[in-house]
Amino acid sequence: MMKYICDFHIHSKYSIATARNMDLESLVTWGKIKGVDLIGTGDFTHPVWFSELQSKLEEDGEGIYRIPTKSEDDHPRFLLTTEISCIYKQDGRVRKIHLIIFAPSLEVVEKINKKLGAVANITYDGRPIIGIAVQDLVEMVFSISKECFIVPAHAWTPWFSVFGSKSGFDSLEECFGPYTKYIKAIETGLSSDPAMNWRLSALDNITLISNSDAHSPSKIGREANVLELSELSYANVISLLSKDKNVKGSFLYTLEFFPEEGKYHYDGHRNCKISWHPKEAKKNNLICPVCKKEVTVGVVHRVEDLADRAEGFKPEGSVPFKSLVPLVEVVAEAEEKRPAAKVVQKLYDKLVTEAGNEFYILLDAPLDKIAKASNDKVADGIKRMREGKVKIEPGYDGEFGKISIFKRD
Repeated sequence: MMKYICDFHIHSKYSIATARNMDLESLVTWGKIKGVDLIGTGDFTHPVWFSELQSKLEEDGEGIYRIPTKSEDDHPRFLLTTEISCIYKQDGRVRKIHLIIFAPSLEVVEKINKKLGAVANITYDGRPIIGIAVQDLVEMVFSISKECFIVPAHAWTPWFSVFGSKSGFDSLEECFGPYTKYIKAIETGLSSDPAMNWRLSALDNITLISNSDAHSPSKIGREANVLELSELSYANVISLLSKDKNVKGSFLYTLEFFPEEGKYHYDGHRNCKISWHPKEAKKNNLICPVCKKEVTVGVVHRVEDLADRAEGFKPEGSVPFKSLVPLVEVVAEAEEKRPAAKVVQKLYDKLVTEAGNEFYILLDAPLDKIAKASNDKVADGIKRMREGKVKIEPGYDGEFGKISIFKRD
């Protein structure tokens, strides 16, 4: 059995608001730095990006791809994925649902792109907006290949998700109708963790996956999935995510943001600097005291609305998770600088060069080894993070939360 750290949901340089170096070569480089073994391609619907995937990737096992190289057998592999935004009306309301689509081969992707290209403009953005209902999209994809896998993306984000407060639904059945039986997993998103999702009994048979939704190479792996497989193949990965008992492997755990750090954890108004716990928001009838408009209802509030279990409930057989702070943020805290500061970047580079990849440092590296490659305060920061001794000012209305490791008082 081999352990694989997987990040299935990213974007390419052809998506709006992404880094110019979000290309295959950079993804391989940063995959090694981070310790990610399997990366979703993202954006396979974009014609130019798809052309690059066709020309640069070779199959390395069934449904798994790699960039050919003369050396190293351990560099990251790729699995074909994309994100699609469905915007449509249902039951008198505008719905905005994002879906991740997994595909088994470049040939299947080509057929999907041809069908989507006939009903929407797929050239202007790597994450295209499709003006058809989710159920129609699911039917279209499965008519091309039953091996495709469809996952609601960042399921709790207020504006663009299946459970979002602004445009979502109260259940998977409302959204997917007769196709609900094909929805085997949801992506929890940065602002929620598995424990929050365990409060909904309706999700007991749904696999909870976590991905980065990265828009720049350095952000890949900020959330990820740790799988154990006898053989790395598309079919085995999908079988594991589908809870197929016949697959030889196991879903070990997910790697998570502390959900408070996500940018939609609390309710509030970013422009008005109003951040509220749901109880405070309800006390104010969701009305911002500054602009007198309704605040954006965040993930905690939405989970509370739909939950049928008390906080702290853990279903039998649930996949565990580990909450992490990105290494660059730990270093920045220790150095009392911003993550983009040169001294922070220099120390980060030294750490991953001398102590190992980022996930190894965050999860397993001996503290004395970390201290030797950096300093005692960084090592202490890693220790505190592993013990969950962090304080976070929760994110809200598009504003990321603020991590404090050392100034906990």
